[in-house]
Amino acid sequence: MTRVVIVGGGPGGYEAALVAAQLGAEVCVVDRDGLGGSAVLTDCVPSKTLVATAEVIAGVRDSGELGVRIGRSSPDLGDVSVEIAKVNARVKALARVHSEDIGRSLEREGVQVLRGTGRLVGADRVVATLDSGETRELPADVVLLATGAHPRTLPDAEPDGERILTWEQVYDLDELPERLIVVGSGVTGAEFAGAYNALGSDVVLVSSRDLVLPTEDADAATVIEEVFTRRGMTVLSRSRAQTIKRRGEGVVVTLTDGRVVEGSHCLLAVGSIPNTTGLGLETAGVHTDDRGFIEVDKVSRTTARGVYAAGDCTGVLMLASVAAMQGRIAMAHALGDAVQPLDLEEVAATVFTAPEIATVGWSQKDVDSGRVQAVGIKLPLARNARAKMQGIHDGFVKLMCRPGTGIIVGGVVVAPHASELIQPVALAVSGRLTVDQMAHAFTVYPSLSGSIAEAARRLHLRGQTGAT
Repeated sequence: MTRVVIVGGGPGGYEAALVAAQLGAEVCVVDRDGLGGSAVLTDCVPSKTLVATAEVIAGVRDSGELGVRIGRSSPDLGDVSVEIAKVNARVKALARVHSEDIGRSLEREGVQVLRGTGRLVGADRVVATLDSGETRELPADVVLLATGAHPRTLPDAEPDGERILTWEQVYDLDELPERLIVVGSGVTGAEFAGAYNALGSDVVLVSSRDLVLPTEDADAATVIEEVFTRRGMTVLSRSRAQTIKRRGEGVVVTLTDGRVVEGSHCLLAVGSIPNTTGLGLETAGVHTDDRGFIEVDKVSRTTARGVYAAGDCTGVLMLASVAAMQGRIAMAHALGDAVQPLDLEEVAATVFTAPEIATVGWSQKDVDSGRVQAVGIKLPLARNARAKMQGIHDGFVKLMCRPGTGIIVGGVVVAPHASELIQPVALAVSGRLTVDQMAHAFTVYPSLSGSIAEAARRLHLRGQTGAT
């Protein structure tokens, strides 16, 4: 029986363990922080649970135009509030429950789980130091490293867990921040800024670029920044934090241009650092890049024979879904099952702002730069009948296809629950469907997904002729 040792119990690790067990391997997972890793315990699941609460609050506040009234006399819905301590208690409880569910799934498949840390002592052996103090040497035919990453901080901004926070520490707050300064306007910063703004905090977003969400579709990022501003958020563009200091019951953020911003709390969202220190990578011949991320190929192999890696420690694309796919691919490859190499152009991703941004395939930037030949169309969501019924004013659907063949190569959806709406576009990209095939599939009327079919119909002639 093939012996598989997995270091790290996040999505890359536990999904790999399930696949390996189902393929008949003897599997051991060495897990330090709790099954599910940061994705379940301190990142994806908690943050999206917080976002879900914020969505409800925002929905209630915006429902006046639908004729909703709370109370008998006042039509004002602006006084809806939250008890952040209860919100955070629910967030942490849901994370624990999901982590326990993962543990039961592994147990049913016969996977052994050891609580502790692991390090390589060669490509075919892992030494596990357990929480009990015991040390075990685990021989392995296959090793998978799935150790994740942790929040990056700034030299002059040391988190204290009370006023200066990383995104892992916000769930210990007992009171809603009165004025929250979010440093960093990437995906994590934008999601938390939008959520706390909806929950009732006065939010200042410090963005180093011209536009928030600089790596996302520019049209989508423009919509989000306009929504942020309209909802009362202060967005400081082309600004960088130089120092962040605690002052009494608040914080002071000094920007590189000399401006000073004061608030009650500061949240750092300035990237991640891989958890690769102390793993014994050198002893096994596992190479890392200059940032410390483990180098892997499209089937998750490292530079050491028999050693694979998955998830944020590889820096390939820091999404839980990608980590899980990397782990599954690694085990399929290592254990001789059918395998399809990771194709980043088929990855569907979502930014959980309000509205959400969901993307898949080639981007508008790729098209504009000439990296890929494609034509596209963008339809405002406000024209959609269902959007009008629900009082949705912001968002759009964008589709891109190859000229001549009409094969769909990319798409963007900006809408409430865009994370659900992107699935048919992802299937089209993965299955190399044409705009005609998508247009001819039935959609429900009225529905937001109807805009995807409409965009495909609009691309019919453009896909044949390449006209713009």
